[in-house]
Amino acid sequence: MISQASRQCTVELQALPSRIGQVRRIVSAQLRYWNLDCLIEKAALGVTELLTNVHQHAQPDKVCTVEIELLLDRLTVSVHDHDPRLPMVNTSDPMATSGRGLALIEAFSESWGARPQGESGKVVWFTLPAPSSTPLPIPPLPVYGAATTGPFTGAVPFGDAAEAADVVRERVTVRPAVAG
Repeated sequence: MISQASRQCTVELQALPSRIGQVRRIVSAQLRYWNLDCLIEKAALGVTELLTNVHQHAQPDKVCTVEIELLLDRLTVSVHDHDPRLPMVNTSDPMATSGRGLALIEAFSESWGARPQGESGKVVWFTLPAPSSTPLPIPPLPVYGAATTGPFTGAVPFGDAAEAADVVRERVTVRPAVAG
């Protein structure tokens, strides 16, 4: 269900490497649909890290649920799996090739955390600030053309085409090209 105050998308999957790319594309498409293109890169990176953790560490299975929710000005991405063990940020060797997923999420997200869900596992989540839903006004820019004298300053009314053409003729002065 999608509404103005809250928008939500849920995907259930088995966290296998072949599925992680599919979920990244689903998250990206959903954020594009919500006009949140500016959050795609971070959300896709974060969901990849969380799903990779499920694939590598979750017991007894790799089944999980990914949820993205936009609530007012906050996007929350969460992954629920069936393993009750809570993750910890790894302070691994800086030269290590793995083990920095949660530290990365901590670095780019506004907040993150993990919470137990009783006997049904845990949820690991992060939030990103979403831009205001109020569109920013676009300042008027002057329009210049080869046959005009400068910026158009008034709007051309819609309606009768002949009337609109008369208004345009009044505002545009065509000057002959000066030779040489």
